[in-house]
Amino acid sequence: MNTQYIAGMQTTEISHPQPVSVSDTKVWLEMCSWTVRAGFPSPAADHTRKRLDLNELLIRNKEATFIFRVKGDSMNGIGIYEGDELLVDRSIEAKHGNIVLAVLNDEYTVKRLHRRGGVVKLIAENPLFPPIVVKDGEELVIWGVVTRNLHKLY
Repeated sequence: MNTQYIAGMQTTEISHPQPVSVSDTKVWLEMCSWTVRAGFPSPAADHTRKRLDLNELLIRNKEATFIFRVKGDSMNGIGIYEGDELLVDRSIEAKHGNIVLAVLNDEYTVKRLHRRGGVVKLIAENPLFPPIVVKDGEELVIWGVVTRNLHKLY
């Protein structure tokens, strides 16, 4: 069991729900050596390619990285939608402004961490959801920091 201290409050890690671990199998894709413009197309490009392992590109610490599927729309304002898969790294120390997977009173949620002047808030990125101010006596665990959002486009 892991104990963390957030804004002077002792928190204890809980063990549910279970995340999906990242596989050891390399996932190789061809990567083009040029960048793709999101504005006007480039008239010419070098077609040199190299092989890229998605694990190396997406994951900083394999042993501490897990995938969670999003439910709800409180983070739509920054492009995190219901059904997206989030890569969450438990080895990164959460800082003010990070998007985190938090456990507040045994409830999992994804929010932006606000930590200033002894006040801790979990901020939604959707104006329909008010900030959650963590009060004394409430149990808050920052389970991990969200490092990537895997958003399906089709």
